[in-house]
Amino acid sequence: MRRALLIVNPFATVVTTERVRAVEAALRPVTELRVERTLAPGHATELARDALGVDAVFVFSGDGGFNEALNGAGSQVPLGFLPGGGSSVLSRLLGVPRDPVRAAERLGAALAGGRTRRISLGRVNGRRFGFTAGVGFDAEAVRRMDVRGRAADGARPGDAAFVRTVARMLLERRGRFDPVLEVEGLGRAAFALVANADPYTYLGRLSLHVAPEARFELGLDVVAPVRVRPLGLPRLLAYAATGRGGLGQEDVLIGHDLDRLRVVCDRPLPLHVDGEDLGDVDEALFEAERDAVSVLV
Repeated sequence: MRRALLIVNPFATVVTTERVRAVEAALRPVTELRVERTLAPGHATELARDALGVDAVFVFSGDGGFNEALNGAGSQVPLGFLPGGGSSVLSRLLGVPRDPVRAAERLGAALAGGRTRRISLGRVNGRRFGFTAGVGFDAEAVRRMDVRGRAADGARPGDAAFVRTVARMLLERRGRFDPVLEVEGLGRAAFALVANADPYTYLGRLSLHVAPEARFELGLDVVAPVRVRPLGLPRLLAYAATGRGGLGQEDVLIGHDLDRLRVVCDRPLPLHVDGEDLGDVDEALFEAERDAVSVLV
């Protein structure tokens, strides 16, 4: 019987007492399971870092808890991500079922059968991320969503609220974003999106293919629009939805499979990783951690 730790974020959108019990029931036939609930931000990092003598760490949370666990995880003990958030982008990108109980059954079988995958991670200013990070526009959208808070049941605002937030930002600026940062080696841009995988994220069933060549097994990709104007918005949005379109070097800066990337801001700008607001920064140093961790699939 393999030993495992289950980290539960009780504040995640779809995590309930009943679902936690069902997830435990799905894992216990194949594991000697210890369950720990997070008590505050950062606790999942501590629990993952201190997970000694186990064969796997399962995380039942949304992307925020997944990110915390990645920042505490070692390179050898495999991680299993059970979707407990509204989007749970990381587990979805790894092909994990969106139902947490089915996910637990799948990943429990993966542990029993030794089925793992090695993936790379990103790091910015010392903080790891699993799938995306950004400076400027999308980080500001993340911050505005956080300001909305949570519903009484703990749920965060959903995709429709995110679309409204982005639309409001575009209206406030009348669809205009000028260069406010320098992507070293590439040029000046209005904001920078950094991807460790494709899709970049999801809006409901819609996949956003901002960096269509990004892969978990490679380095980092960056996509940075040089400037945004109202007439160019349809092309930019079409590119984000499909990863294709008539964008040239005069429209967007692109870097693929990078080990290191430095972004210097004209003024402090918001930074996010995996949808978590890290505050304002004057510069951001992105680094790829190739072959960083094992994940159950």
